[in-house]
Amino acid sequence: MKLSRVLVGIASAIAIVGATGYFYVFILGAPQLDAPKVETATKLKFKLESFNSQAMGTRQYGVILPPDYQKNLHKRYPVIFLLHGGHDDARAYVNKYRIFNVLDELYQSGKLPPSIIITPDGNDLRGSSPLYDPDYYDGPNGKVGTLIGLELVKVVKSRYRTLENPQFWALGGISSGGWGAFNIGLRYLKNFNILFSHSGYFTDKSGSQNSPQEIVQKLSFNERKRLRVYLDAGKSDRDLLASTKTFHETLTKLGISHVFYAFPGGHGLSGADVGWNYFHKHLKDSLSYVGQQFKDSQSSTTPFVRAR
Repeated sequence: MKLSRVLVGIASAIAIVGATGYFYVFILGAPQLDAPKVETATKLKFKLESFNSQAMGTRQYGVILPPDYQKNLHKRYPVIFLLHGGHDDARAYVNKYRIFNVLDELYQSGKLPPSIIITPDGNDLRGSSPLYDPDYYDGPNGKVGTLIGLELVKVVKSRYRTLENPQFWALGGISSGGWGAFNIGLRYLKNFNILFSHSGYFTDKSGSQNSPQEIVQKLSFNERKRLRVYLDAGKSDRDLLASTKTFHETLTKLGISHVFYAFPGGHGLSGADVGWNYFHKHLKDSLSYVGQQFKDSQSSTTPFVRAR
């Protein structure tokens, strides 16, 4: 066989592999090879809404209302914001992490009071890409921090029957969304008192101004006192686990109420404790923690049911 044919064959194989990889990552979005099972029927529905943001223009968010929302017109509800990770959007928690079954199970067991679930589109002005994470802060690529921490909070309060006290507002996320939840939430503790992260990180390459590891140490005594935190990280996500563990140690030194878990698995494309399956599995843990905080606050402050 002539050398030229061998080289052509090698080049063709490389081209096929490259094209397949491009299609899998950029077109299909690198889907999980063994995604969580298709959900059984629940009474929950997902709706994509939009609003006009002064900071970012027309933006979208997803909403999942409690199953009894339309039947109890005088009832007000806690609120949970869920931030997506890189190369995701407002639909990720429904399409990838199968959150309907998670919520239904927690509502049925009483571990989470029925809540208004909000899934913002957290992508900055560059849009979604597998090449970078969203900038969950006010910077050169847009004001995502103001968008989520301030503007969307006002929109949700104006459109739905929410409880007002920040003890009934939680903000959490997966991967870079976990970092985003703390980078934004620690600046807006007047809106969110409960923060949580799944295999996120707590220092950012953009600098200390966007590193929760630094921000949390600047909180006042009263801010630290009312903050509640859930943290987990996959044991296979070594860097993310190390970052989360360091943040956990900082919270301990500051006397901030929190829990921290290291679970098997982490990021990846296949496995019962990997990728979408990891987040699907441990959303039950974080949202159970959030539910307990809601119930503790309920017993010490205002009831969930209030007539105007």
